Amino acid sequence: MWNNFKTFVLMLVLMGLCLAVGQVLGGRGGMVMGFLFAAVMNFGAYWFSDKVVLAMYRAQEVDPAKAPDLYRMVEKLAQKAGIPTPRVFIIPSESPNAFATGRNPEHAVVAVTQGILRLMNDEELEGVLAHELGHVRNRDILISSISATLAGAVMMLASMARFAAIFGGLGGRDDREGGGGGMLGFLFMALLAPIAALLIQMAISRTREFKADSTGAEIAGGPAGLAQALEKLGAATKRLPLNASPATAHLFIVNPLSGQGLLSMFSTHPPLEERIKRLLGRS
Repeated sequence: MWNNFKTFVLMLVLMGLCLAVGQVLGGRGGMVMGFLFAAVMNFGAYWFSDKVVLAMYRAQEVDPAKAPDLYRMVEKLAQKAGIPTPRVFIIPSESPNAFATGRNPEHAVVAVTQGILRLMNDEELEGVLAHELGHVRNRDILISSISATLAGAVMMLASMARFAAIFGGLGGRDDREGGGGGMLGFLFMALLAPIAALLIQMAISRTREFKADSTGAEIAGGPAGLAQALEKLGAATKRLPLNASPATAHLFIVNPLSGQGLLSMFSTHPPLEERIKRLLGRS
């Protein structure tokens, strides 16, 4: 319940930031522009994000004839989760990882790399797949797409504001229309709004990862398999990282772009040690 409430609040803050950026950019008219801009981008993310990410990683769909063990495992776990069996894809990469995407449980996709199929035993692979189906059941795949799109909208609007500040074209209109413009507004836009949007998106993603771990443990019948899988993935991805786009890093069960120290603030995933600790503590 707390994770869901926290996600709701963060989504409201992110949407509010998008509207604020639009207001500074063009007053009340800019707020409307910011809202419409976010709505159009969210529409595109809702309908096309799964196709884009599958094509990006050259994922190939498999059926019971091509990958019988994997497909049956997904089918069994989907039944336990109470959701339709998603389409199953394999990514031609030796880096171990997995993700789920799609706009809702009826149009969901689960993708795993060849590397994770080689690395995991059955119990660990079930834990990984249960985690991804947890994302599907909790509708995290839609939440993550919308949060990433809103953050992208803020960054694009901020870029427009920087150009406007350089060429000095919007200050007077802001003042007339009641916008929060001026040099302070443009400074906020250029420097703080994109960072704030990114941090909020990362916080939403980390919250949903904890929730998916909990749901995955429930679906799999216990946390041990997922905890062991996360431990293996932590070591294996350091040796063989996935060449992933930063825009899609939040989708994967292990973040291919995670870092240490200051960089961890911008990680889309909580530390693996914390995830494992929570899973085993729950048992």
